[in-house]
Amino acid sequence: MNKRIYQYALYACLAIVATACSTQKEMVLPERVAVPVATGSADDTLSLAGFAPIFSDPYLGGLIDSALHNNYDLLSAAQRVAAAQANLMMAKNAWLPSVNLSLSGGVDRYADYTLNGVGNYDTNLSPNINKDQRIPGPTPEYFAGLRSSWEIDLWGKLKQQRKATYARFLASSQGRRLLSTQVVAGVTGLYYELVAMDSELAIIQRNIKLQESAVATVTIQKEGGRATELAVQQFTAQLLSTQALEYGVRQEITALENQLNALMGRMPQPIVRSVIKDEQPLPDAIKNGIPASLLLHRPDVQRAELELTAAKADVQAARAAFLPAVTITPYAGFNAFKAGLLFKSPASIAWGALGNITAPIFNKKQIQAQYNISKAGAYTAFYDYQQAIVNGYQEVATALSKVENQQQAFSLKTKEVLVLREAVSTANILFTTGYANYLEVITAQKSVLEAELALVTTRRNVYQGMVSLYRALGGNR
Repeated sequence: MNKRIYQYALYACLAIVATACSTQKEMVLPERVAVPVATGSADDTLSLAGFAPIFSDPYLGGLIDSALHNNYDLLSAAQRVAAAQANLMMAKNAWLPSVNLSLSGGVDRYADYTLNGVGNYDTNLSPNINKDQRIPGPTPEYFAGLRSSWEIDLWGKLKQQRKATYARFLASSQGRRLLSTQVVAGVTGLYYELVAMDSELAIIQRNIKLQESAVATVTIQKEGGRATELAVQQFTAQLLSTQALEYGVRQEITALENQLNALMGRMPQPIVRSVIKDEQPLPDAIKNGIPASLLLHRPDVQRAELELTAAKADVQAARAAFLPAVTITPYAGFNAFKAGLLFKSPASIAWGALGNITAPIFNKKQIQAQYNISKAGAYTAFYDYQQAIVNGYQEVATALSKVENQQQAFSLKTKEVLVLREAVSTANILFTTGYANYLEVITAQKSVLEAELALVTTRRNVYQGMVSLYRALGGNR
């Protein structure tokens, strides 16, 4: 009889294993798209050291340090990294057995026509037991000791889950680094916007003085009969327009200062900054070529790659869920049906262990669904990684082109300003000698103002292009 029971049990185990071991095939992702990345010598490629002139401003350095310490988005990101680290700690210890201190008590009233009821009644009538061994009815049960459970990671499910959690922890760190790069670039960009606005304000104020002088001159000429009231009105209208332009620039400066203060997590207050003179040279030109090492250094690319690694590990863990799980649950402690006898050693010491093999049969649809979810997540992570590389390449290429083109434009605009300044002097001389009319003077003054403002805008675009390139290459000031 016992032999037949053992045979049935063996057949059942084999059936369970055969049913459960039908798992999914290995997932194969598409081929990665090749991105044309230059890998020339160090002289032909970009280097983050080339951005040193951008960050050498002492006032800018203080603003960046303040933002990195006080920006609320960065502080929140640090807490997300801490949460990911706590998840990693849990995943690292998931393979270890759980050991719990257990203090339990309960009571059972067995019916007279049950195995326990009849057995307890017979036991109490036995002459082989003493009074302490008599079983009370209802029957209490007390236990004080240790209970444990340990899932043996035969198929690497826990290992893959640990791998996925570790990759996501690293991805959260890259996410914080990405945010840090964006904060540094944001502060730097706003700072040079402010510097450019200061230059525009200085240009406008200088032109206001010139136009005030022109109004005074034409007024004297009118009184002497050498100019008309129309000329005075035209010069005055030009002066009023330029004065109104000054207040528009002042408002932009206030808005930029408030944005910069918000990035640093503080209330509005004045921003101390440097003054860039017209003759101050631009940062050195950046040579063409996008090295693979710098492109892959971008935190968004590294984060996408780590998310892909985590998603692949999720798929492997989901595949392992189709296979049987082996769990061992031992216990050891004191066990008795009377509280006063619970710690009577060694008579009340009890221990045991149970090995358990479980395999999915009727819940395989749920496991299949989880596998499909993990597989879809892996494909999503793969496409996100591909898109991150493509985005990085186009951002770097665009920033490189912007810096180069704006530097060329700045050179031409500088020459234009010099010519127009000479034209203003010439127009004033011709007007005072009667060889030019007032409209030519007004036109010359207006042209030089527009050209000087355009020159400032071009210089600002060069700096903004450098900042964009710095951000596109992953930062790391």
